[in-house]
Amino acid sequence: MSETSVIVHSDPDVLAHSVAARLVVTLIDAQAERGAASWVLTGGRIAGAVHRAVRDFPASDAVDWTRVDFWWGDERFLPAGHPDRNETQAREQLLDALRVPAARVHAMPPSDGPDGNDPEAAAARYAQELARAARPGTAPLPHFDVLMLGVGEDGHVASVFPEHPVAYETRPVSAVRGSPKPPPVRTTLTLPTINTADQVWLVAAGPDKAGAVGMALTGAGPVQLPAAGVHGVNRTIWQLDSAAATQVRRTFRSVRS
Repeated sequence: MSETSVIVHSDPDVLAHSVAARLVVTLIDAQAERGAASWVLTGGRIAGAVHRAVRDFPASDAVDWTRVDFWWGDERFLPAGHPDRNETQAREQLLDALRVPAARVHAMPPSDGPDGNDPEAAAARYAQELARAARPGTAPLPHFDVLMLGVGEDGHVASVFPEHPVAYETRPVSAVRGSPKPPPVRTTLTLPTINTADQVWLVAAGPDKAGAVGMALTGAGPVQLPAAGVHGVNRTIWQLDSAAATQVRRTFRSVRS
């Protein structure tokens, strides 16, 4: 059974630095146990703040970044290097500074990649890459130590949107057409894939996230509110600033300044 906890911080800056510190410790522990570690990245404003906090955190030097695999939870299906791609954000704010080996960076295919402007083929290609990284005798997915997610105002996670067909998808990776949030075409890990991660961290900041966070923690369904349908195999950690936590019941909270 996955343990769920909620940690509330005073503001987005403290939140980002706390997430960064927790992440570094988690990756160090994973490398001590297995010799390597893996982190599934997300995009958005708070993700960018976390990336910068990890990059600038002195203790991050204790992580052997040459032995960390980086995956993505979702991606905007745009040309390589486009400023709106999650990959571009992560490279500029974190990966380039860490000098991560290219073989450890598993970006989702762009719209000008080997599959051209075909998101279904791009999703299938990413699923194949995941399968190649899986350990022998396991499901066709690698081990994910930490899978980080933002939470949309509507409760979406990755590019799994409420009431969208992708919320029912069971394949490891899916194309998304007709996204209610631009751009309309994306690729995403599906809910069953997300839920194979050892730890799932949902990170949210700002009052516009409060309603979705509160509903997710009080029993909403995963199709109506995808954030309610994700969990880690061992741990699910909601990491929030105080504005995003205003509708979270006190019984859920572990408050830190």
